[in-house]
Amino acid sequence: MTTQVISLVSIGAHPTSGRPRRAEQDARAVELGLQLAGNDLQVLHAGDVAEPALRAYLGMGLDELHVLENPTGADALPALTDYLRDAAPQVVLTGSQAETGEGSGMLPFLLAENLGWPLVVGLAQVESIENGAALVLQALPRGQRRRLKVRLPFLATVDNAAPKPRQSAYGPARRGVLHAEEVEVIDDTLLAVATLQPAKPRPKRLKVIKAKSGADRMKAATAKASGGGGQVLKGVSPEAGAEAILKLLIEEGVVR
Repeated sequence: MTTQVISLVSIGAHPTSGRPRRAEQDARAVELGLQLAGNDLQVLHAGDVAEPALRAYLGMGLDELHVLENPTGADALPALTDYLRDAAPQVVLTGSQAETGEGSGMLPFLLAENLGWPLVVGLAQVESIENGAALVLQALPRGQRRRLKVRLPFLATVDNAAPKPRQSAYGPARRGVLHAEEVEVIDDTLLAVATLQPAKPRPKRLKVIKAKSGADRMKAATAKASGGGGQVLKGVSPEAGAEAILKLLIEEGVVR
């Protein structure tokens, strides 16, 4: 019996040029969906059916892609919730965060809450689906994996540890069909009053000693500091201590 899988996709943006493209994590959600359901995979997008970047998903070997017509500034959550509730799939896959728009990463959580489904964060692989439950691998920091058993139906955000998406071919991308479906348009009142700005780079981390073996870590922990430029503060006022800490953070590049 084929597993009913729906992969949700959005419009991505090239990190350098900003040009529209398929979103990297959403493409991984499509790739994982193809491995689970094959040609029975359904791919769903809430937005503008005329967006050319959608055809990059069709180029992965899809015959069709369903689009819920949602104009810019509309809330996609109600339309997606109603569609998924009626379609009743067993598995819904999506990226963890959009590359354009709000990019808050809240959509999968809100969808799972509305549907009353369990949510798996950081999905790397689906090992098996049987007896109303799925055995999945969840990606953890530093390359670790955790095996989880989750009941069906469930929603999962796909991690970068998931299988790399196949290339998009020009021929299938042009031959694929975009099916548009009219839905009730609900304005996103939160987005209307929000101010969007480019995400800032994460703060630079302080230097961390990288050791491959226990002996190396012990050597680094017991080694004598070679710099000699440190400063021990005793009996100083809180203002002086804060000033010294701020000076160090500026020198290390953590604070600019």
